[in-house]
Amino acid sequence: MKPSESVQLKVRGINYHCRCWGREGAPKLFMLHGFQDVSASWQFTVDALEKDWHVIAPDWRGYGLTGWSGQDTYWFPDFIADLDAILDHFEPQLPARLVAHSMGASVAGLYAGAVGKRVSKLVSIEGFGGAPAIPEEAPRRYAKWLRQIAQGEEQRPYADFEDFALRMMAENPRLSAERAKFLVQHWGKEEADGTVVRRADPAHKVLRPTPARQDEALACWRAISAPVLMIEGANSRHVATQRAKPEEHQERLAAFQTLVDVVRIDNAGHNIHHDQPAALAQAIEPFLLAP
Repeated sequence: MKPSESVQLKVRGINYHCRCWGREGAPKLFMLHGFQDVSASWQFTVDALEKDWHVIAPDWRGYGLTGWSGQDTYWFPDFIADLDAILDHFEPQLPARLVAHSMGASVAGLYAGAVGKRVSKLVSIEGFGGAPAIPEEAPRRYAKWLRQIAQGEEQRPYADFEDFALRMMAENPRLSAERAKFLVQHWGKEEADGTVVRRADPAHKVLRPTPARQDEALACWRAISAPVLMIEGANSRHVATQRAKPEEHQERLAAFQTLVDVVRIDNAGHNIHHDQPAALAQAIEPFLLAP
């Protein structure tokens, strides 16, 4: 495995952890993880990259080794502002190359549309977002949010790291035992009673009462000026759900007016960077290196 180092910085009042691979002075590449994930998940993809890169991958607020917000709900615009601060710290002069997965891809897509001059290339891995919010569900959504912040949330405990790894493999049959063992060491932390819980603020499990508006996301995607590469897993339930509504799927795809290609990776589910990291690296590197 390629060695990494940890860099700590203050971002909008929160102690942020960034995992970095490669040498200073090499072209910078920013990798953004998704929901309930951590920066170390990019290890397998970084190992498969052929070019000399300086990879920078933050743990989002409330995840991994980054501090918690201290609030009872995590608001999506905060991730966008955090990304802006991280790029200003590591790449203040040049537009950045972004490789982002799931929630991280949603953040990157909105950011690239809002501050286009700061992004030179965008690889969006399963970054179409969720189903559009239904206005009629607002009363139920607010009620659930109120219940959750009143009762509090907890991360599920596992008997030990092995139990955690077995659970992750059960949820994703494509995840090898070796990779699962590596991941849970970064995903989990041991409690005083010997159990292991995910390194994530339980407040992330609280429903956001004001979900992202699809029309606003489409407007941001249309404003992206950087070339975009979309990547999806051939066996992803997330993608299958999107494609089950062809008109909606096509509308989202068409919003990326600088879309270069859509690459489907075989034998991969939603977490392509866990399932087929070598194929993922082979797909993204030529795009990132193209003029």
